[in-house]
Amino acid sequence: MRFIIDKEQLKPGLIIFRRGDVGHDNYYCRVRIQNEDRYKTISLRTADRQTARDYALDQYADIRFRVKHDVPVFNRPFSQVAEEYAEAQQRRANAGEVSQARAMNVKNKIDGPLNAYVGSTQVHLITQERWADYPLWRRENGKGRRNGIISDATIRIEMAIFAAIMNYAIGKRYVPASHRFEGMPKLKSSRRDEFTLEEYRTLHTKGRKWIREATSPQGTWYRQMCYNFILIMCNTGMRPPEAKNLRWRDITGAKDKDGQEILVIYVQGKGKTRKLIAPKSVGKYLDRVRNLSKATKPDDPVFTIINGKPAKWLYRDTVEELLKYTELREGPSGIPRTTYCFRHTYATLRLSSGVDVYILAQQMGTSVKMIEQHYGHVNTIKHADRVLMGIGGWEEMHAEMDAEIEAEEEKAKTVASVKAKQPVKPRRPKR
Repeated sequence: MRFIIDKEQLKPGLIIFRRGDVGHDNYYCRVRIQNEDRYKTISLRTADRQTARDYALDQYADIRFRVKHDVPVFNRPFSQVAEEYAEAQQRRANAGEVSQARAMNVKNKIDGPLNAYVGSTQVHLITQERWADYPLWRRENGKGRRNGIISDATIRIEMAIFAAIMNYAIGKRYVPASHRFEGMPKLKSSRRDEFTLEEYRTLHTKGRKWIREATSPQGTWYRQMCYNFILIMCNTGMRPPEAKNLRWRDITGAKDKDGQEILVIYVQGKGKTRKLIAPKSVGKYLDRVRNLSKATKPDDPVFTIINGKPAKWLYRDTVEELLKYTELREGPSGIPRTTYCFRHTYATLRLSSGVDVYILAQQMGTSVKMIEQHYGHVNTIKHADRVLMGIGGWEEMHAEMDAEIEAEEEKAKTVASVKAKQPVKPRRPKR
């Protein structure tokens, strides 16, 4: 059976026809896309030939208008465009332009929440309003790590990928430029709590007792490794991904301008590389890790599990166990602390010690703006004497005001007490 029957050419690039493989007599039209070797087939939903001719000419005019004004001709579901974008990111990862972890994260976000939200929606129908509604939908329909609330950071990452897919669609001319998302919905910023100097000392001292209380050789090994891992992170400011990528060959000794021994550590993470410096004490912690580890060759990872394989989760459960043991699991804001808090501890302690914000930003591989945004509270505490300058006189004034108010209140209480002791006069009977 022929696929196309009753074909009629209405003009160059436009035909109407019926299909021989369907159970109805309705007509279709096929329009050749100008300047492209492509065709668009449209169902005309009529079996009348003259009506089909009229509808086909209308469709032809509409498509020519779309092509002329750069309006997409073909509709695509978001899932299809997202898959193309994920494949493009994977090619970039294979070429070394982005990390494999980033490409995998993009694919996971697409296959998970993004397709669940708009996967079946035609990409040209996704509006700014639909994008802005994503945070609420995500919180109502998802759970965070260990069944917790979806964090704002996770939502921001997913929305950034969402926006990147729409930009990709614009670049491919699947949708017009007007479909580019503007701005980012405002989400509260939950700053992870660092450890204060006193809390850090608690971790340092109680951690030793915690190690001694282990009930098995394996437990002792993991507690020792976790303890030294925390000390290294708090004294270098490394990001957890940088710690996972760290190899023994990346650590070298050096001397500063005063001749004191230091460590130079070459770290890789977030698609970037940098060198950071660490005090001699970090070398002692690393020596302990090397003595514990079964992987000590130059290309071996520094942080491993007990069999010598890379520590994928960086002792997450063991860290949590220690924080609970020391009663430091939650910070003042009530947010459970994670391994990123060790990096924040490093930044806070360095700023409190007077390290220049520009030098600290270079050391931590971030921007001065980011340091000031997340650690501005440190300068307030550090310069408390300036912030509270003249506060003594202010407090004295308030003390005098409070004393006057208390005197008035005491006088009122005395009057009320005297009245309460006076006999109540009997009411006069009504006449």
